[in-house]
Amino acid sequence: MLAVAHCLLPTTARTASTDEGQIRGVYEKLISGCNAKDVGTIMTAYVADESLLVFDALPLRQYVGAKAYRKDWEEFLAFFKGTVKCEFSELSVVADKMLGYSHTIFHTSGTDTKDKPVDLTMRVTDVYRKIGDTWRIVHEHISFPVDLDTGKPDLSSRP
Repeated sequence: MLAVAHCLLPTTARTASTDEGQIRGVYEKLISGCNAKDVGTIMTAYVADESLLVFDALPLRQYVGAKAYRKDWEEFLAFFKGTVKCEFSELSVVADKMLGYSHTIFHTSGTDTKDKPVDLTMRVTDVYRKIGDTWRIVHEHISFPVDLDTGKPDLSSRP
């Protein structure tokens, strides 16, 4: 019955649903690459050229191009001794034929190279462009809430 109901949806609704599902798949692959500490898999989520623009919460704060952002991911994963656990929650995706966006809560934990526990919760907003039949992230914005009284980031904030 579900398959029949799916066929009865207007074409634009089916396309949006398919596109949103594909974007979710891109994000799930990014997370699996993070957990495997596989930068190559992570970077398949992003456009592979210099049009990629990322606003990060940590210095350098801005990365232009896939090559620069790959280096950031390599350094981030090297910060962890052994395994790293990356997960996301509250993923919301919207897509319309050629452009889409998502926002999620991204949680990372593990042990750093100095044997200190790491537990980071970030907010991530991504903009996607459909290139051929494949969705790629073309812009990413990562942030932490800030305690205005102290001026310090809240790295463990929960929504």
